[in-house]
Amino acid sequence: MLTLRSALKTTRGLAAALAAGTALMAPSALLAQDGEKTLTAVMHSGLRVLDPVITTAHITRDHAYMIYDVLTAVDENFAPQPQMASWEVSDDGLVYTFTLRDGLLFHDGAPVTGEDVVASLNRWGKRDSGGQLIFDVTASLEATDDKTVVWTLTEPFAPLLDVISKQSAVPPFIMPARIAATSPDETITEYIGSGPFVFNADEYEPGVSVTYEKFDDYVPRSEPASWMAGGKVVNVDKVVWTTMPDALTAINALSAGEIDYLEQVQIDLLPILASNPDVTVEKRDELGYVAVGRPNFLLPPFDNQLIRQAAMAALDQESMLATMQGDPEYYNVCGAIFGCSTPLGSEAGSEDLTGGANIEKAKALLEEAGYDGTPVTLMAPTDVVSLINQPVVAAQALREAGFVVDLQSMDWQSVVQRRAQQNPVSEGGWNLFFTNWMVPEISDPLINVMVNGRGDDAWFGWPTDPEIEELRAAFVAAPDAAAQKEVAEKIQEHVMTNVNYFMMGEYLIPQARRNNIQNMLPSPVPVFWNVTKEAE
Repeated sequence: MLTLRSALKTTRGLAAALAAGTALMAPSALLAQDGEKTLTAVMHSGLRVLDPVITTAHITRDHAYMIYDVLTAVDENFAPQPQMASWEVSDDGLVYTFTLRDGLLFHDGAPVTGEDVVASLNRWGKRDSGGQLIFDVTASLEATDDKTVVWTLTEPFAPLLDVISKQSAVPPFIMPARIAATSPDETITEYIGSGPFVFNADEYEPGVSVTYEKFDDYVPRSEPASWMAGGKVVNVDKVVWTTMPDALTAINALSAGEIDYLEQVQIDLLPILASNPDVTVEKRDELGYVAVGRPNFLLPPFDNQLIRQAAMAALDQESMLATMQGDPEYYNVCGAIFGCSTPLGSEAGSEDLTGGANIEKAKALLEEAGYDGTPVTLMAPTDVVSLINQPVVAAQALREAGFVVDLQSMDWQSVVQRRAQQNPVSEGGWNLFFTNWMVPEISDPLINVMVNGRGDDAWFGWPTDPEIEELRAAFVAAPDAAAQKEVAEKIQEHVMTNVNYFMMGEYLIPQARRNNIQNMLPSPVPVFWNVTKEAE
């Protein structure tokens, strides 16, 4: 009998086979001999980090949505909806009571209880930017019985439901209490959730392949699926993520029917798929991504504000976006840290980024700062379509301004692991990396982790920024949308002056699927419930 592991080895040999003109049977076809319906996907990155609290990496978040569930979730209108639990809020806004719905089971057969919820929320709240703010005003969080959790605040926190319902960057996934008891500074070693898929640990090959199996005891909600909310109905037996770092190899595999789904299609390779009648290329969502660069505030040279300002003056959105995407249909020059199309979008103070590089200004700022030639160690991923070009373009611009740049190539998962290190560069640290965020996960000051100024408790880069923390608190306390927008613009201006990060514009990445893959949700996060696979 053909095993899933051997099928995946066949997948990884596709490039050579295609080059040699060898006809191979697709893994999905081989697996069908066992009567299983398997969807094979190539995601944007291999999966190595499995703990969704320890990192904000999208691939880890995507993995978490497969196997875990959440208390509440946003729908396509950004509105929080019940998922694992319904809720009631006291008239004074201080007490939130969550009631777990019937039928919730972990993959090991244990029922989901209030104690599991409390432990999961406590661990999440120590790492998540918005969660930290909620726990700042938390009087108590307790399970009053197996199905009831009561969250009591010391003062109202109006956006609480928005924060715990968000898609990213770190959603509060619910796991068994014994696992959630792990320190948020340590990685969990068991991966048991109550979500629609079960993680197959035996088939897992870090960075190479991961297998998820339908959880037969999962009880979907009755509402239609909408983004992360609604009924998570699984229509396949297995989902297999297999890694193909070479973009052309992945496209050839999709064209040949060797894989079913490709999360990211390199723009200049779109014509290859356009001529294939069996493949559909589409934008998964219209909101898209933002490109950003994050400096390390703990190490020179970016511990100096003037030097961060010099780097911002040297960078140019248009050049970076054009190199990344090529086609203006797929990018938008935008200086708004909360997204240009969102209610809080403002481009105040972003002229250095959106108006073209100002090399002379950059050189003047470096001279004023007394820059001594300290190298900028810039991590450059080589295996994620959407992240390959940013560091290369940035390195060229920074060098032109007078920076010494050490561009270090590595795979994205190595970047994910290294960016968590606070060590000196000589001991595995770093100075700068580029990444991307989906627009919904940067759209307000409580969700956008890059505007967290809590030093060691902030996102990678670790700025200590009391002013931005005061502004975030003012955002929470704002009485209405107009007041929130006013505070958000002040945060925008502060970020541009302090250079908490480099906002490098917005862009879209098309996805591709075989035509027999239907009913994929138009969600910023790629999910595999609701999806159907028919015979070709």
